[in-house]
Amino acid sequence: MKKLLKYMTPLAPDDSGASGVLFELGGIIVVCDAGGCTGNICGFDEPRWENRKSALFSAGLRDMDAVLGRDDKLVEKLSKAAKAVKAQFCAIIGTPVPAVIATDYRALKRMTERKTDLPCICIDTDGTKLYDEGEKKTYLQLFKTFCLDGCEKKQGKIGVIGATPLNISETSADRLKAAVEKNGGEAVCFGMGSDIEAVKRAGECEKNIVISPSGIAAAEYLKERFGIPYETAFPCLPESVVKAAQTAVDKAKKVLIIHQQFAANALREMILETNCNCEVNCAGWFAFEDKFSQTNDFHIKDETDLAEKVKAENYDVVIADKACKRVLKGFEGEFVDFPHFALSGRLYDRL
Repeated sequence: MKKLLKYMTPLAPDDSGASGVLFELGGIIVVCDAGGCTGNICGFDEPRWENRKSALFSAGLRDMDAVLGRDDKLVEKLSKAAKAVKAQFCAIIGTPVPAVIATDYRALKRMTERKTDLPCICIDTDGTKLYDEGEKKTYLQLFKTFCLDGCEKKQGKIGVIGATPLNISETSADRLKAAVEKNGGEAVCFGMGSDIEAVKRAGECEKNIVISPSGIAAAEYLKERFGIPYETAFPCLPESVVKAAQTAVDKAKKVLIIHQQFAANALREMILETNCNCEVNCAGWFAFEDKFSQTNDFHIKDETDLAEKVKAENYDVVIADKACKRVLKGFEGEFVDFPHFALSGRLYDRL
């Protein structure tokens, strides 16, 4: 019961992360469930569902279909969808159902491709891990499956990996692209504001920018396959958050930032430009890689762990999504709201 959330709402799961990467790419996306996981994705974890079309379906598995592993029924439904929807590929996203019955994804992929004449990828998410794990698997699978060899490098073309609403808390990548392109060049955000053709031609990029830890594995793959260097950054910090943070830490001695790791790191850099005398630590509920951390940064294990560390370290300022505020009982310092959609379902452009 240690992982039980008593004050916060459930965190976005891995199947939602997989769906978020695929949502705009022009494929038929099938969530392998009875309907509940798809309802969670469309109702809570995918804000683009309200105003953007995507061929996102539930497999609609009945109890006996799931128990007996009737993959042929799923493939038949998918083939009918492929006849009705103009799509360039199929994707099957795992949930607890196929995880429990040990679905053979390789067989399912082969069956689907024979029946639909479309390339198919299967993402073996299970609904028990967090969203960034689903994103990581999906980015890597996309580039391995669809990238074309022989693409000539385009001068000034920059790939952005990790752009999803769950990471940037926005429904559009326009502000992110503008930030990347401000010094010239052309930015392509894989999976947000682009289609599968952009993924196919990823080898044209001169450089990749990774804005979330979920994109590191894919960036490493592209570096190995095409020799594309990458850097980590988060160039789309909201101005209101930056200003509020810089004001709050003016006389602070110790500051804690809680967000996805690369967003937290980017805000730390801006704060230290204003107040280089304070100590700024970063923490996160999701993937937190040591090589991108500094001394005293930490991964949050659970609500109790966060509350105890904030109290023990005596932070003057905490910068985090306000969903975390209820956890910090007894905190007497200043709290700055830094929305993170994967935590609270709040978007910058709707505040």
